[in-house]
Amino acid sequence: MANNKKQQQQEAPAELTLGLVAGASLILFASILVSLLFGPVSIRPDRIFLEILDRLPGISIDSGLSTIQEAIVWDVRLPRIILGLIVGGLLAVAGASYQGVFRNPLADPYLLGVAAGAGLGATIAIVSGATNGEGMFDALPIAAFLGSAVAVAITLAVGGAVGRSTSTASLLLAGVAVASLFTAIQTYIPKSENQRH
Repeated sequence: MANNKKQQQQEAPAELTLGLVAGASLILFASILVSLLFGPVSIRPDRIFLEILDRLPGISIDSGLSTIQEAIVWDVRLPRIILGLIVGGLLAVAGASYQGVFRNPLADPYLLGVAAGAGLGATIAIVSGATNGEGMFDALPIAAFLGSAVAVAITLAVGGAVGRSTSTASLLLAGVAVASLFTAIQTYIPKSENQRH
Protein backbone atom coordinates (compact mmCIF):
# COMPACT_ATOMS: atom_id res chain seq x y z
CA MET A 1 0.00 0.00 0.00
CA ALA A 2 2.74 2.42 0.92
CA ASN A 3 4.54 1.74 -2.38
CA ASN A 4 1.34 2.44 -4.36
CA LYS A 5 0.89 5.79 -2.61
CA LYS A 6 4.48 6.74 -3.38
CA GLN A 7 4.03 5.81 -7.03
CA GLN A 8 0.83 7.88 -7.26
CA GLN A 9 2.58 10.87 -5.69
CA GLN A 10 5.46 10.56 -8.15
CA GLU A 11 3.12 10.24 -11.16
CA ALA A 12 0.97 13.27 -10.23
CA PRO A 13 3.60 15.92 -11.06
CA ALA A 14 3.98 14.52 -14.61
CA GLU A 15 0.31 15.27 -15.36
CA LEU A 16 0.68 18.71 -13.83
CA THR A 17 3.79 19.35 -15.91
CA LEU A 18 1.99 18.35 -19.11
CA GLY A 19 -0.80 20.79 -18.29
CA LEU A 20 1.71 23.54 -17.56
CA VAL A 21 3.55 22.92 -20.82
CA ALA A 22 0.28 23.01 -22.78
CA GLY A 23 -0.79 26.21 -21.04
CA ALA A 24 2.60 27.83 -21.54
CA SER A 25 2.56 26.84 -25.22
CA LEU A 26 -0.84 28.47 -25.67
CA ILE A 27 0.39 31.65 -23.98
CA LEU A 28 3.52 31.60 -26.16
CA PHE A 29 1.47 31.21 -29.34
CA ALA A 30 -0.87 34.02 -28.27
CA SER A 31 2.06 36.34 -27.54
CA ILE A 32 3.59 35.55 -30.95
CA LEU A 33 0.30 36.48 -32.61
CA VAL A 34 0.01 39.71 -30.61
CA SER A 35 3.61 40.67 -31.47
CA LEU A 36 3.02 39.93 -35.13
CA LEU A 37 -0.33 41.71 -35.44
CA PHE A 38 0.17 44.85 -33.36
CA GLY A 39 2.66 47.67 -33.70
CA PRO A 40 2.94 51.38 -34.47
CA VAL A 41 1.93 50.69 -38.07
CA SER A 42 -1.51 49.13 -38.40
CA ILE A 43 -1.57 46.13 -40.73
CA ARG A 44 -4.66 44.00 -41.15
CA PRO A 45 -4.28 40.50 -39.64
CA ASP A 46 -5.64 38.72 -42.72
CA ARG A 47 -3.02 40.42 -44.91
CA ILE A 48 -0.21 39.38 -42.58
CA PHE A 49 -1.50 35.81 -42.70
CA LEU A 50 -1.64 35.93 -46.53
CA GLU A 51 1.88 37.40 -46.64
CA ILE A 52 3.23 34.52 -44.57
CA LEU A 53 1.40 32.01 -46.78
CA ASP A 54 2.82 33.73 -49.87
CA ARG A 55 6.38 33.00 -48.67
CA LEU A 56 5.73 29.26 -48.36
CA PRO A 57 7.14 27.16 -51.21
CA GLY A 58 4.65 26.36 -53.93
CA ILE A 59 2.11 28.97 -52.83
CA SER A 60 1.62 32.26 -54.62
CA ILE A 61 -0.91 34.63 -53.07
CA ASP A 62 -1.10 38.40 -53.34
CA SER A 63 -1.29 39.67 -49.77
CA GLY A 64 -2.02 43.24 -50.79
CA LEU A 65 0.76 44.60 -48.57
CA SER A 66 2.91 47.47 -49.75
CA THR A 67 6.70 47.14 -49.88
CA ILE A 68 7.01 49.07 -46.62
CA GLN A 69 4.44 46.87 -44.88
CA GLU A 70 6.22 43.73 -46.11
CA ALA A 71 9.47 45.11 -44.71
CA ILE A 72 7.77 45.79 -41.37
CA VAL A 73 6.51 42.21 -41.17
CA TRP A 74 9.71 40.46 -42.35
CA ASP A 75 12.45 42.85 -41.19
CA VAL A 76 11.02 44.17 -37.92
CA ARG A 77 8.27 42.06 -36.38
CA LEU A 78 9.33 38.49 -37.24
CA PRO A 79 13.02 38.96 -36.32
CA ARG A 80 11.92 40.53 -33.02
CA ILE A 81 9.69 37.52 -32.32
CA ILE A 82 12.41 34.99 -33.21
CA LEU A 83 15.04 36.80 -31.13
CA GLY A 84 12.61 36.97 -28.20
CA LEU A 85 12.00 33.22 -28.45
CA ILE A 86 15.72 32.45 -28.54
CA VAL A 87 16.65 34.77 -25.68
CA GLY A 88 13.69 33.65 -23.57
CA GLY A 89 14.54 30.00 -24.14
CA LEU A 90 18.18 30.53 -23.21
CA LEU A 91 17.23 32.41 -20.06
CA ALA A 92 14.83 29.61 -19.12
CA VAL A 93 17.54 26.97 -19.59
CA ALA A 94 20.03 29.02 -17.57
CA GLY A 95 17.52 29.54 -14.77
CA ALA A 96 16.54 25.88 -14.70
CA SER A 97 20.23 24.92 -14.60
CA TYR A 98 20.85 27.19 -11.63
CA GLN A 99 17.80 25.86 -9.82
CA GLY A 100 18.81 22.27 -10.55
CA VAL A 101 22.40 22.69 -9.41
CA PHE A 102 21.54 24.53 -6.20
CA ARG A 103 18.22 22.72 -5.60
CA ASN A 104 16.70 26.10 -4.87
CA PRO A 105 13.85 27.71 -6.84
CA LEU A 106 15.18 31.16 -5.88
CA ALA A 107 18.61 30.70 -7.44
CA ASP A 108 19.85 33.74 -9.34
CA PRO A 109 22.97 34.93 -11.24
CA TYR A 110 24.41 36.51 -8.11
CA LEU A 111 25.11 33.09 -6.56
CA LEU A 112 28.17 32.30 -8.67
CA GLY A 113 29.30 35.89 -9.17
CA VAL A 114 27.98 36.08 -12.74
CA ALA A 115 26.25 39.43 -12.24
CA ALA A 116 29.24 40.95 -10.45
CA GLY A 117 31.61 39.69 -13.15
CA ALA A 118 29.43 41.10 -15.90
CA GLY A 119 29.25 44.42 -14.06
CA LEU A 120 33.03 44.54 -13.69
CA GLY A 121 33.58 43.68 -17.35
CA ALA A 122 31.14 46.39 -18.43
CA THR A 123 32.78 48.91 -16.09
CA ILE A 124 36.23 48.18 -17.51
CA ALA A 125 34.90 48.58 -21.05
CA ILE A 126 33.24 51.91 -20.23
CA VAL A 127 36.22 53.36 -18.35
CA SER A 128 38.68 52.26 -21.03
CA GLY A 129 36.56 53.96 -23.71
CA ALA A 130 35.98 50.78 -25.69
CA THR A 131 32.24 51.41 -25.95
CA ASN A 132 32.15 53.79 -28.88
CA GLY A 133 29.51 51.65 -30.60
CA GLU A 134 31.27 51.83 -33.96
CA GLY A 135 31.72 48.79 -36.11
CA MET A 136 29.83 45.55 -36.15
CA PHE A 137 30.31 44.61 -32.50
CA ASP A 138 29.97 46.77 -29.43
CA ALA A 139 32.59 46.02 -26.79
CA LEU A 140 30.22 46.47 -23.84
CA PRO A 141 28.25 43.19 -24.06
CA ILE A 142 31.39 41.29 -25.03
CA ALA A 143 33.24 42.66 -21.99
CA ALA A 144 30.27 41.86 -19.75
CA PHE A 145 30.15 38.29 -21.05
CA LEU A 146 33.90 37.81 -20.58
CA GLY A 147 33.70 39.26 -17.06
CA SER A 148 30.91 36.88 -16.11
CA ALA A 149 32.79 33.91 -17.60
CA VAL A 150 35.92 34.82 -15.62
CA ALA A 151 33.87 35.16 -12.43
CA VAL A 152 32.31 31.71 -12.88
CA ALA A 153 35.71 30.16 -13.67
CA ILE A 154 37.21 31.65 -10.50
CA THR A 155 34.18 30.53 -8.47
CA LEU A 156 34.51 26.97 -9.77
CA ALA A 157 38.26 26.97 -9.11
CA VAL A 158 37.88 28.30 -5.57
CA GLY A 159 34.86 26.08 -4.85
CA GLY A 160 36.71 23.02 -6.12
CA ALA A 161 39.85 23.88 -4.15
CA VAL A 162 37.94 23.77 -0.86
CA GLY A 163 37.36 20.02 -1.07
CA ARG A 164 38.01 17.16 -3.40
CA SER A 165 34.46 17.27 -4.72
CA THR A 166 32.73 20.52 -5.52
CA SER A 167 29.72 20.69 -3.23
CA THR A 168 26.82 23.11 -3.45
CA ALA A 169 27.82 24.79 -0.19
CA SER A 170 31.41 25.39 -1.30
CA LEU A 171 30.19 26.78 -4.64
CA LEU A 172 27.82 29.15 -2.83
CA LEU A 173 30.53 30.40 -0.49
CA ALA A 174 33.02 30.80 -3.33
CA GLY A 175 30.39 32.63 -5.38
CA VAL A 176 29.68 35.07 -2.56
CA ALA A 177 33.41 35.73 -2.11
CA VAL A 178 34.04 36.24 -5.84
CA ALA A 179 30.97 38.46 -6.17
CA SER A 180 32.14 40.60 -3.25
CA LEU A 181 35.63 40.92 -4.71
CA PHE A 182 34.39 41.82 -8.19
CA THR A 183 31.88 44.32 -6.78
CA ALA A 184 34.64 45.97 -4.74
CA ILE A 185 36.86 46.24 -7.83
CA GLN A 186 33.93 47.58 -9.83
CA THR A 187 33.35 50.27 -7.21
CA TYR A 188 37.05 51.15 -7.01
CA ILE A 189 37.66 51.62 -10.76
CA PRO A 190 35.34 54.61 -11.36
CA LYS A 191 36.47 56.30 -8.14
CA SER A 192 40.14 55.99 -9.06
CA GLU A 193 39.33 57.21 -12.58
CA ASN A 194 37.55 60.28 -11.17
CA GLN A 195 40.55 61.10 -8.96
CA ARG A 196 42.84 61.11 -12.01
CA HIS A 197 40.73 63.72 -13.78
